[in-house]
Amino acid sequence: MSNLYHGNPRAGGLPFAIAASRFNDGVTSRLVAGAEQALLENGVPPEDIDVVWVPGALELPLAALTLADSGRYAAIIALGCVIKHQTLHFELVAQGATQGLVQASLETGVPMLHGILACFDEQQAYERAGGSEGNKGYEVALSALEMADLLQRSPWETEENEQS
Repeated sequence: MSNLYHGNPRAGGLPFAIAASRFNDGVTSRLVAGAEQALLENGVPPEDIDVVWVPGALELPLAALTLADSGRYAAIIALGCVIKHQTLHFELVAQGATQGLVQASLETGVPMLHGILACFDEQQAYERAGGSEGNKGYEVALSALEMADLLQRSPWETEENEQS
């Protein structure tokens, strides 16, 4: 039988950072509120949640890397919103931000959870920021809690070892 490891989304006592893009802040502020709600509901005290605002989604990887390098945070939650218009800018920004977050996470070993919406229109964005599709900020924060917990304890120990 194989060993199973997973994080606990109730990771109170660990500090978290939310890096948020001001661009499309009507959407992003809802994502931030959802992320904060998820963290608070799962035992993270307000003093262990820092929110850092940056101009746009392309600035999120550098902010997340800097936050991770501080050594203070168990996970970084990156939130933003990119909406398609008539040029390729939408795709370049979404891809650049995604690649930057992955690279920064791998370089630092700090989980950086991707909560950057890439939507075809504003209605679709609002539906994912507390509307009919739920709040992706809330969902991403739950994943951050789980990853932080998993990486804070040795996942290589069996449940039998954890109980002793």
